[in-house]
Amino acid sequence: MAFQNSNAGDETLNEINIIPLVDIMLVLLIIFMVTAPFLNESIDIDLPKVEVTASNTQSQEKVLTINKQGQIFVGEDKTAYGLEGLAPKLAEFYEGSSEEEKTLFVRADQNVSYGTVIKVMALAKELGIHRLGMITEPESER
Repeated sequence: MAFQNSNAGDETLNEINIIPLVDIMLVLLIIFMVTAPFLNESIDIDLPKVEVTASNTQSQEKVLTINKQGQIFVGEDKTAYGLEGLAPKLAEFYEGSSEEEKTLFVRADQNVSYGTVIKVMALAKELGIHRLGMITEPESER
């Protein structure tokens, strides 16, 4: 029987095998491409349509949304609030803001009760938010 000396053929493999890396990157790319459309969720509301010109607002990130069930959403937060839990959230939302920066835009579904919108606006006034705006959709051509 012939035995080979293990020291005679010791050569290190100095090439990087990139095939597993490419496989993993392709799988991640496919996962991100499939999940990307689901990341842009929004609150479904039906805005009233009116005939007015759009105003140029600078702080549209301060938006309060009321859907047709009367749930209230502050900013981009997907947490629903009621009228009783809204005051602390609005106070936190405007924490550290000057009086000029306290502008709130209200997006209310056209099917939400008028009383709910008025209560939200009154609560905002109590918290020192004196500049309120309403967001609507332009009325379509007839």
